[in-house]
Amino acid sequence: MSEERAGGGLIIFATFIISLVLSQIPMPDMLTWARPEWVVMALIYWVMALPHRIGVGSGFLLGLAHDLVRGSVLGLGALALTIIAFLVLLLYKRMRMFPLWQQSGLILVLVGINQLLFHWMQGITGTTSDSLLFLLPALVSALVWPWLFLLLRSIRQLFRIE
Repeated sequence: MSEERAGGGLIIFATFIISLVLSQIPMPDMLTWARPEWVVMALIYWVMALPHRIGVGSGFLLGLAHDLVRGSVLGLGALALTIIAFLVLLLYKRMRMFPLWQQSGLILVLVGINQLLFHWMQGITGTTSDSLLFLLPALVSALVWPWLFLLLRSIRQLFRIE
């Protein structure tokens, strides 16, 4: 039993690392604003699937790593992901019952909240833009969510992570 949990922890950590890498892959200039929020979606999935193992602390640490990788002011992403992890912890029982299209709608809202929090905090530090394009990743993330959910669920079932 302990081997499964240790292996599960490594798999979860690997998915977070992959999401951090995906968030930094270069894209053409016209598609830069349409990049899905891989890190936020991975955190939402694992908090929803395993709320007893992944929670607010994981969101904070993942946010710090995301800030380091992104090169933003340290702590902005950490605070945003901590709040998102808390919201998912409040809603995870309902989210599990929703069909994928309703989960996508909730992902649109949660990633939108993440984007708004991050944009607001960037505005306080003086490093923001005046465009509303910062909300586009929320829409793209909602469209990508069903496939990411099915992929992560199959990984969780394959490795028997509980």
